[in-house]
Amino acid sequence: MGKKVAIVGAGVSGLASIRSCLEEGLQPTCFERSNDIGGLWKFSDDAEEGRASIYKSVFTNSSKEMMCFPDFPYPDDFPNFMHNSKLQEYIIAFAREKDLVRHIQFETLVTSINKRPDFSITGQWDVTTEKDGKRESAVFDAVMICSGHHVYPNLPKGSFPGLNRFKGQCFHSRDYKEPGIWKGKRVLVVGLGNSGCDIAAELSHIAEQVIISSRSGSWVMSRVWDDGYPWDMVFITRFQTFLKNSLPSAISDWWYTKQMNARFKHENYGLMPLDGTLRKEPVFNDELPARILCGTVTIKPNVREFTENSAIFEDGSTFKNIDCIIFATGYGYAYPFLDESIIKSRNNEVTLFKGIFPPQLEKPTLAVIGLVQSLGAAIPTTDLQARWATQVIKGTCTLPSVEEMMDDIDEKMGKKLKWFGKSETIQTDYIVYMDELASFIGAKPNIMWLFLTDPKLAVEVFFGPCSPYQFRLVGPGKWPGARNAILTQWDRSLKPMSTRMVGDLQKPSLSLHLFKLLVIPVLFIALLLVLI
Repeated sequence: MGKKVAIVGAGVSGLASIRSCLEEGLQPTCFERSNDIGGLWKFSDDAEEGRASIYKSVFTNSSKEMMCFPDFPYPDDFPNFMHNSKLQEYIIAFAREKDLVRHIQFETLVTSINKRPDFSITGQWDVTTEKDGKRESAVFDAVMICSGHHVYPNLPKGSFPGLNRFKGQCFHSRDYKEPGIWKGKRVLVVGLGNSGCDIAAELSHIAEQVIISSRSGSWVMSRVWDDGYPWDMVFITRFQTFLKNSLPSAISDWWYTKQMNARFKHENYGLMPLDGTLRKEPVFNDELPARILCGTVTIKPNVREFTENSAIFEDGSTFKNIDCIIFATGYGYAYPFLDESIIKSRNNEVTLFKGIFPPQLEKPTLAVIGLVQSLGAAIPTTDLQARWATQVIKGTCTLPSVEEMMDDIDEKMGKKLKWFGKSETIQTDYIVYMDELASFIGAKPNIMWLFLTDPKLAVEVFFGPCSPYQFRLVGPGKWPGARNAILTQWDRSLKPMSTRMVGDLQKPSLSLHLFKLLVIPVLFIALLLVLI
């Protein structure tokens, strides 16, 4: 009999973990506090305690070819960017196809996870759950935490003097569901992240006035990128990652800023980040620049002080007669069922090897799945995390020494400080991170070998989108359909738009794209040489 594994949460991370356990011959039991799978993507009319919450109009920021489970492509006719209900439909289909639901105990709350007295020998855990008012405890050989990081809202009321005097409504964006009740109102949105911009743009169609207050600004990207293709299929490639990580910082930073400003000049819209060279996660919003141009959304700096019905900004300007303040100020991550020192083992910071394993544990039998963030999509990331984690739990893969893991964590924190401006951020470089995980299980594609043995595939893998299928080409869990999925990914991307045929469908020219990418840094280097 395989080891017994407790999985907390039945969102995409939990489903990936169940599936990986089954692939490795382990016995998974997943505990889900709600009555359905999907986690973040399962919409409900009310925000539920302890669960992620989305608003009715949420669409994906990643395109379908870049956010699928690597051996389960979306149907051809699914749109590239999906409404949350469409993604939930896909998640249900995946769970049904892989026969995962029978391993889930619904409406079951995990109340505590504790080491067994003999943990240093067995690595086992006592897991206590509650259902219908009844508590039960069971022993598990390993635990995979898949409860996400969009559950506990960060509501920094103490950072805003006078907020306690404000007479209007005030709430976090997780409680926002739809715009109707704010018709004709004056709304202040605090925060320039994806939720804040989505909510502000949506409200601007019916509210009297919407203002976004931002402390540090943000790059705003469109889902529609070069020549009308999905942004991530053009932007997230191995070749671009290679260039950006290999070029001198001055050139890489200049090129990144030029790409971010390609659609519009952020300085003119009040959106420019304080440090535009940092690779902090951009905002994806196709509508915000137009709403600013139309005057229905205005960007302001940080709030200095609130009064009974107004906000005074740091530039001295005032927004009066506010009906509602929506704090789109992100989330904190917490695991109330677990001893906090296990995850935050140093200086109260999250300390996890590769964002998954607590390095100080005597036995590597606890894994956190889904606690990373990057430009890449969550589904393929959690799939690869779960594949590696289950092999470690099974004993097929081994972790480095504690000292080596801590050194790696310190090195990554230094790089995060350089790239993202914070050493403790959960952000990471998508392709670099995925390749690291894939190399642990023998699933990283060998690009040089592909160029020698399958040049057609190699060109698409290196210069084309770094799609999830690449990580099921080789190694454990290899999918026979991966090669064909890569070679036909543009067909599936164009299919849902082929509703009025006016000529042959135009796939991107990799050679032309390569020329565009190379010409900018080459010209920049040539200019530097001339000036020198």
